[in-house]
Amino acid sequence: MSAARKRIATAAMVVLGGMTLSGCVTKEYVDEQVAAVSDRVTALEGRVNEVNATAQAANTAAQTANQRLDQLTSRVDSLEQRMASKAPRH
Repeated sequence: MSAARKRIATAAMVVLGGMTLSGCVTKEYVDEQVAAVSDRVTALEGRVNEVNATAQAANTAAQTANQRLDQLTSRVDSLEQRMASKAPRH
Protein backbone atom coordinates (compact mmCIF):
# COMPACT_ATOMS: atom_id res chain seq x y z
CA MET A 1 0.00 0.00 0.00
CA SER A 2 1.37 3.42 -0.95
CA ALA A 3 1.96 6.19 1.56
CA ALA A 4 -0.90 8.27 0.12
CA ARG A 5 -3.32 5.41 0.53
CA LYS A 6 -2.18 4.84 4.11
CA ARG A 7 -2.79 8.52 4.92
CA ILE A 8 -6.24 8.40 3.31
CA ALA A 9 -7.09 5.20 5.19
CA THR A 10 -5.87 6.69 8.47
CA ALA A 11 -7.84 9.90 7.88
CA ALA A 12 -10.96 7.90 7.06
CA MET A 13 -10.58 5.85 10.26
CA VAL A 14 -10.17 9.02 12.33
CA VAL A 15 -13.25 10.61 10.75
CA LEU A 16 -15.28 7.40 11.14
CA GLY A 17 -14.17 7.03 14.75
CA GLY A 18 -15.09 10.64 15.49
CA MET A 19 -18.52 10.18 13.95
CA THR A 20 -19.09 7.02 15.96
CA LEU A 21 -18.16 8.67 19.25
CA SER A 22 -20.27 11.75 18.57
CA GLY A 23 -23.28 9.54 17.84
CA CYS A 24 -23.75 8.62 21.50
CA VAL A 25 -26.59 10.56 23.11
CA THR A 26 -28.25 10.31 26.46
CA LYS A 27 -31.87 9.36 27.05
CA GLU A 28 -32.41 12.76 28.68
CA TYR A 29 -31.18 14.56 25.57
CA VAL A 30 -33.52 12.54 23.35
CA ASP A 31 -36.43 13.18 25.75
CA GLU A 32 -35.72 16.95 25.65
CA GLN A 33 -35.64 16.97 21.86
CA VAL A 34 -38.82 14.90 21.57
CA ALA A 35 -40.59 17.14 24.10
CA ALA A 36 -39.61 20.26 22.13
CA VAL A 37 -40.92 18.77 18.88
CA SER A 38 -44.06 17.53 20.61
CA ASP A 39 -44.77 21.02 21.96
CA ARG A 40 -44.37 22.49 18.48
CA VAL A 41 -46.70 19.86 17.00
CA THR A 42 -49.31 20.57 19.68
CA ALA A 43 -49.13 24.31 18.97
CA LEU A 44 -49.47 23.71 15.24
CA GLU A 45 -52.46 21.42 15.80
CA GLY A 46 -54.14 24.22 17.74
CA ARG A 47 -53.52 26.69 14.93
CA VAL A 48 -54.77 24.24 12.31
CA ASN A 49 -57.97 23.71 14.32
CA GLU A 50 -58.50 27.48 14.54
CA VAL A 51 -57.99 27.92 10.80
CA ASN A 52 -60.31 25.01 10.09
CA ALA A 53 -63.05 26.53 12.26
CA THR A 54 -62.64 29.89 10.50
CA ALA A 55 -62.80 28.20 7.09
CA GLN A 56 -65.95 26.32 8.05
CA ALA A 57 -67.60 29.53 9.24
CA ALA A 58 -66.65 31.25 5.97
CA ASN A 59 -68.07 28.32 4.01
CA THR A 60 -71.35 28.53 5.92
CA ALA A 61 -71.55 32.28 5.31
CA ALA A 62 -70.87 31.79 1.60
CA GLN A 63 -73.59 29.14 1.33
CA THR A 64 -76.06 31.46 3.05
CA ALA A 65 -75.13 34.30 0.70
CA ASN A 66 -75.58 32.02 -2.32
CA GLN A 67 -79.04 30.95 -1.13
CA ARG A 68 -80.05 34.57 -0.63
CA LEU A 69 -78.73 35.46 -4.09
CA ASP A 70 -80.73 32.61 -5.63
CA GLN A 71 -83.87 33.91 -3.91
CA LEU A 72 -83.26 37.44 -5.12
CA THR A 73 -82.56 36.26 -8.65
CA SER A 74 -85.93 34.50 -8.74
CA ARG A 75 -87.67 37.65 -7.53
CA VAL A 76 -85.91 39.82 -10.12
CA ASP A 77 -86.84 37.36 -12.90
CA SER A 78 -90.45 37.45 -11.75
CA LEU A 79 -90.50 41.25 -11.71
CA GLU A 80 -88.93 41.43 -15.16
CA GLN A 81 -91.59 39.10 -16.55
CA ARG A 82 -94.36 41.18 -15.02
CA MET A 83 -92.86 44.38 -16.40
CA ALA A 84 -92.53 42.85 -19.86
CA SER A 85 -96.14 41.73 -19.87
CA LYS A 86 -97.36 45.21 -18.89
CA ALA A 87 -95.18 47.11 -21.36
CA PRO A 88 -97.19 49.24 -23.77
CA ARG A 89 -97.33 47.85 -27.26
CA HIS A 90 -96.99 50.16 -30.21
